[in-house]
Amino acid sequence: MQKTCTEVWNNCLQIIKDNIPVQSFKTWFEPISALKLEGNILTVQVPSLFFYEWLEEHYVGLLRKTVKQQMGEEGRLEYNIVVDKSSNSGSPYTTSMPSNGNGAASKTQSMPVPVSINKDIKNPFIIPGLKKLNVDPQLNSQYTFDSYVEGDCNRLARSAGFAVAAKPGATSFNPLMIYGAVGLGKTHLVQAIGNEIRRTLPDKLVIYVSCEKFCQQFVESLKNNTINDFVNFYQAMDVIIMDDVHNFAGKEKTQDIFFHIFNHLHQSGKQIIITSDKAPKDLSGVEERLLSRFKWGLSADLQIPDLETRVAILRKKMYADGIELPSDVVEYVANNIDNNVRELEGAMVSLLAQSTLNKKDIDLGLAKSMLKNFIKNTTKEISMDYIQKLVCEYFEVPVEMVKSATRKREIVQARQISMYLSKSLTKSSLKSIGAFYGGRDHSTVIYACQTVEDLIDTDKKFKGYVTDIQKKLKMS
Repeated sequence: MQKTCTEVWNNCLQIIKDNIPVQSFKTWFEPISALKLEGNILTVQVPSLFFYEWLEEHYVGLLRKTVKQQMGEEGRLEYNIVVDKSSNSGSPYTTSMPSNGNGAASKTQSMPVPVSINKDIKNPFIIPGLKKLNVDPQLNSQYTFDSYVEGDCNRLARSAGFAVAAKPGATSFNPLMIYGAVGLGKTHLVQAIGNEIRRTLPDKLVIYVSCEKFCQQFVESLKNNTINDFVNFYQAMDVIIMDDVHNFAGKEKTQDIFFHIFNHLHQSGKQIIITSDKAPKDLSGVEERLLSRFKWGLSADLQIPDLETRVAILRKKMYADGIELPSDVVEYVANNIDNNVRELEGAMVSLLAQSTLNKKDIDLGLAKSMLKNFIKNTTKEISMDYIQKLVCEYFEVPVEMVKSATRKREIVQARQISMYLSKSLTKSSLKSIGAFYGGRDHSTVIYACQTVEDLIDTDKKFKGYVTDIQKKLKMS
């Protein structure tokens, strides 16, 4: 009996899973689906060109061996790559490419030779009158991939950044745009890319500059009639990292000069990395021609880290600083500061400073006392919205599902516990609670509360869930 493409690919996945880390398997192989099996060619679909390049760069040997083990020496692998998901027909536009592991010679992209900076080009980062031939990349050496904690909130952006760092200017992620709210680690990630390039490719000319600094330098060059030196300096770079490009809004002349610098770098195979607090489509005050270029490569967003990632960030910083904190203190800080990595780390630094100055051991009581004012400004009071969010995070269910009509056991459980806690911990009426959780009436809320109380009395495991959640709420 001939095997189907799905059976062959699933067999391959079993072998691959045993040979690589679990997280790598989840990230790079779970999104792949088998499409067809024709003769000795197995075709699989990958979600983007990024996936294709990464697989061919890091796993081509493993894929080749696995496919041949399942299909024989003549077995071949072909990729169907999703290029455009916005097709009007409803079906994504795709393209097919063979694997370089099928016996054909791998095509190596040639890297451009770094441009040597002429002594006459003035470096805008140098105080006038001082000569400096070596370009200071303006990078913080503490911002590295090793110190950047990976989680679901940033996995795509970090993986893309690592690919760019390995082959700057030679991937399809040019430009690489990282966007997200304040304090989520955009600057850390892009500087980590720059530091990695400097470490592995020391001949590359890398420069990091904030958009605001770039605008100031441009104005100074206009005043001093040195605009050519300004442009020549940035066009000589191999990698330019620009932070906060949303600050270009309304600055037409600066946008125009960056547009020309961007074009030169891109056409020369140089790498451009930018950050913004919004996605390209949401940026206002930026010229359309510049926005269109921001969309040429990959735009990856950074989201608010979940509780596990926040705890991991704190533990990473503790390890780096050579300190230890009680687990309940770490959980307290991570539970209460849930939307900003910068403030999360700042809270821990504040706690350590207070402990040192007052010569007190750090415990939960001290954490509550010392961080009371700090946390007050970063978290909401206990509300139905906060209760719902914490319960959904605890049971790992989508927030929007709790308000839906679904009767799935795990969703109903999360909904009923949320209603029970909303009744006991807020001043909301039964009618308000019912309305909040999907427009239900007060009798539904009464039934939910009674069900939870009954289960607390009869089910130790369920009681543990509720007690654990109540503990987390009390820590807020």
